[in-house]
Amino acid sequence: MEALFTPLRLGPVTLRNRSLRAAAFEGMSPAHEVSDALIALHRAYAAGGVGMTTVAYAAVQRSGLSFAHQLWLRREAVPGLRRLTAAVHAEGAACSIQIGHAGNMAAWSVAGARPIAPSARPNLYGPTWPRAMRGTDIAATVRAFHDAVHLAADAGFDAIELHAGHGYLIGQFLSPWTNRRRDAYGGDLAGRMRFMDEVVGTVLDAARGRLAVLVKVNMSDGYKGGLEADEALEVARRLEAAGADALVLSGGFVSRSPMTILRGAMPVRTLAAGMRDPLMRLFTRAFAGRLIRTVPFTENYFLPEARAFRAALRMPLVYVGGLRSAEGVAQVLDAGFDGVAFARALLEDPGFIGRLRGPVRSACDTCNHCVAVMYTGPVACIRHQRP
Repeated sequence: MEALFTPLRLGPVTLRNRSLRAAAFEGMSPAHEVSDALIALHRAYAAGGVGMTTVAYAAVQRSGLSFAHQLWLRREAVPGLRRLTAAVHAEGAACSIQIGHAGNMAAWSVAGARPIAPSARPNLYGPTWPRAMRGTDIAATVRAFHDAVHLAADAGFDAIELHAGHGYLIGQFLSPWTNRRRDAYGGDLAGRMRFMDEVVGTVLDAARGRLAVLVKVNMSDGYKGGLEADEALEVARRLEAAGADALVLSGGFVSRSPMTILRGAMPVRTLAAGMRDPLMRLFTRAFAGRLIRTVPFTENYFLPEARAFRAALRMPLVYVGGLRSAEGVAQVLDAGFDGVAFARALLEDPGFIGRLRGPVRSACDTCNHCVAVMYTGPVACIRHQRP
């Protein structure tokens, strides 16, 4: 475990150790602004010893919003974000922000218009029926990613994490399931990577010398017809060649295989109970059990796939997925990964990193209550709510 507590260099930033708080949605941005609760959460992670904490799921455009309590990275949010980064820095940790766009998972009620996506294919998990992006939409969205990096730098962040996985907009362009375009942005893998190439190019240009650039990528989409491992590895090689500072390796597609990301079971009744729309509540209770399939949880569940990426790439790689113990962390670091990212284990115990100096195991039992409640309100660990 000594390796965990050695510094990690990512582009222009050096972390005090090799642990990261993963970019897991907090649900703490009412009206798309920073709340005191969001600041307190990330301050707690920093005080608990994490090397870098990541503010999650910040939309770069209004059209990329999924929730009314989701962060929207625009000029009005910068003062609150400055308070957040200052609080994290005061505890000795670095601070990153994940930027992305929901694409076909955007909600009309908060995005203000019909969702946009590579192709006009319905998303049953919304449910939404997006329209296909035009050339002007693509250019505007690429520009929005560029502007978001400048805002992140102005807000005091040390790094940005570009979300290119989990079936959000960049992942929708990469996947042959959601990208049925016949122009330069579709077809073979080179065409499906074109939107990602343009976004990564403008993000790296905006961040150059100021912020580290991490990219969250899928090692596969987790279902037949999606992005498979061989193409996902080519995507990773493309990002390495482009000059990304690190990749965060993940997998799964929120609108097709969400439990590939999480593992375990989704508490459907808890998910439905928080929904205000009675029709959505009824739909969730009736069909979520069929749409959201249980996938067994095992510690370090992405490690077999991640090893293949480690063998093929020379750039820094961050492992995420099922880290629960000092033994599991040691296994990942011994396999040659540069950093380790935690979400549920840190939510259950913000001081978990400090305790990893000993032979400890997280008390998180992967009940996924935290995931179920974050879609309608603030993320919370049920262990903290029990008497």
